[in-house]
Amino acid sequence: QVQLVESGGGLVQAGGSLRLSCAASGRTFSSYAMAWFRQAPGKERDFVARIIWSGGSIYYGDSVKGRFTISRDNAKKTVYLQMNSLKPEDTAVYYCAAGGWTTSRNDWVYWGQGTQVTVSS
Repeated sequence: QVQLVESGGGLVQAGGSLRLSCAASGRTFSSYAMAWFRQAPGKERDFVARIIWSGGSIYYGDSVKGRFTISRDNAKKTVYLQMNSLKPEDTAVYYCAAGGWTTSRNDWVYWGQGTQVTVSS
């Protein structure tokens, strides 16, 4: 199995930046595609970004294109989400996921516990 632990969330003003980290353990990290999802209060868990095991294929949700960057360091078994130009509507719990392929949350096998990101106006 794979264990995922997110970190780096917090409170930031609109226009600011945060970098989230997801540390993996267990099975070989480099063999899994990785993704970030987020869930705001009262909303469904939505897709944010995806990166395949090689790091060579990356996809972003429309709402974060041009502002967020997903990357991975297989040697460190860590995936990152650099978030710039943050908006209040980015406020959510951000979850790291592994072992999927599509933008649907139902396609992903492993999940972290989430880290809270709050953007104030």
